[in-house]
Amino acid sequence: MFGTTMSKKILLNSKEINIILHRLACQLIENHNNFKNTVLIGIQPRGTFLAERLVTILKDEYHISNIEFGQLDITFYRDDFRRREAPLEANKTNINFIVEDKNVVFIDDVLFSGRSIRAALTAIQSFGRPINIELLVLIDRRFSRHLPIQPDYRGRQVDVINEEKVTVNWKERDGKDAVYIINK
Repeated sequence: MFGTTMSKKILLNSKEINIILHRLACQLIENHNNFKNTVLIGIQPRGTFLAERLVTILKDEYHISNIEFGQLDITFYRDDFRRREAPLEANKTNINFIVEDKNVVFIDDVLFSGRSIRAALTAIQSFGRPINIELLVLIDRRFSRHLPIQPDYRGRQVDVINEEKVTVNWKERDGKDAVYIINK
């Protein structure tokens, strides 16, 4: 039998990710100024690494001190959680504020089908009714949507075929920052 080979191509290195994070932070400042009526919510599990990094940049480098930041678990709001062979493992929701009449910015690492964002839209309703919801992603995989969802802020837009996977590594979790396209 022939073994399958897997190739891994680097899409973004650590330096490029850092530049993109600063650009995204500046775009958030342009649209939300002092964040008085804005909350940032990282979508568990992978979006929280991006969200935490952005919050650090906003606080440390742009001196925005009053950022409300939360983490949202969407596991049981997904429309496919019962269809998977392996059971999904829930993450932790950590939102200690009300989103009623606030601007909410969802943050996720990769926008693929849009199903995670649809689940986040449903899950956030437990915390109030936002006045506005925006989406920030590091990687926007075009041509793969199952739902009509587009990001308001994107780090990089990439065209990949469906058999390819985009993987984001964070130094806090994986030892270094990098984005890969993996061909199975």
